[in-house]
Amino acid sequence: MALIEVKSLKKLYTTRFGGIKVQALADISFSVEAGEYIAIMGESGSGKTTLLNILALLDKPTSGEVFMEGKNIISINEREIAAFRRSQLGYVFQEFNLLDTFSIKDNIFLPLVLSGKDYKEMESRLEPIAAKIGIKDILEEYPYEVSGGQKQRAAIARAVITNPKLILADEPTGSLDSKSSTEILDLFSKINKSGQTIIMVTHSIAAASHASRVLFIKDGKIFNQVYRGAMNNNKMYERISDTLTLLTAGGVEVE
Repeated sequence: MALIEVKSLKKLYTTRFGGIKVQALADISFSVEAGEYIAIMGESGSGKTTLLNILALLDKPTSGEVFMEGKNIISINEREIAAFRRSQLGYVFQEFNLLDTFSIKDNIFLPLVLSGKDYKEMESRLEPIAAKIGIKDILEEYPYEVSGGQKQRAAIARAVITNPKLILADEPTGSLDSKSSTEILDLFSKINKSGQTIIMVTHSIAAASHASRVLFIKDGKIFNQVYRGAMNNNKMYERISDTLTLLTAGGVEVE
């Protein structure tokens, strides 16, 4: 059984004035196996962020279903959504979303605090993660005292500390310099190799070239997919670049 099954997702937004309907997602269907690393790409306005928000239960589709391990998560009631997100999903934002009044450690602990975990358990979970992600020396610092790359490492630690089934990442390297971006992408690959399932929205070909599969969205529909197979990152980069050229030109290539 796939970890995630997306079936016939459609999303219409109605503008405030005039009642004009804007179609963000037309008909999206795909599945994600446990342990996959998926990148989602497309031009601005293609629907990729809307799709990520629906998977994160931050938005609801107009129609369609999303199943996680056979359960339709779209039907989860409002009272249970926050608890479901904390226990099943990890989210990594472009702008880090760390609280400046909390230390790095307390920012990472926040989802566990909200879940009612005791301090001893939180400490035991953090120790191996901090060592793996390389943030042991900044845990007592505050977000405004560390670099962008270190902030994103802390945000990733916060996302994985709940042992989620799925990590969702929205342009995780979008606010970073090239050196920090490379470090974060290497970290994502390392986390994925440990068995963590990741779905990442990105404009960056370099970021997407680390994934095992890339979905390309155009006008609210899946335009194409590229599977890594035996390709290294350089070959994957070239294949993604070629497919984006087809996407913007309106051509079609079937994998």
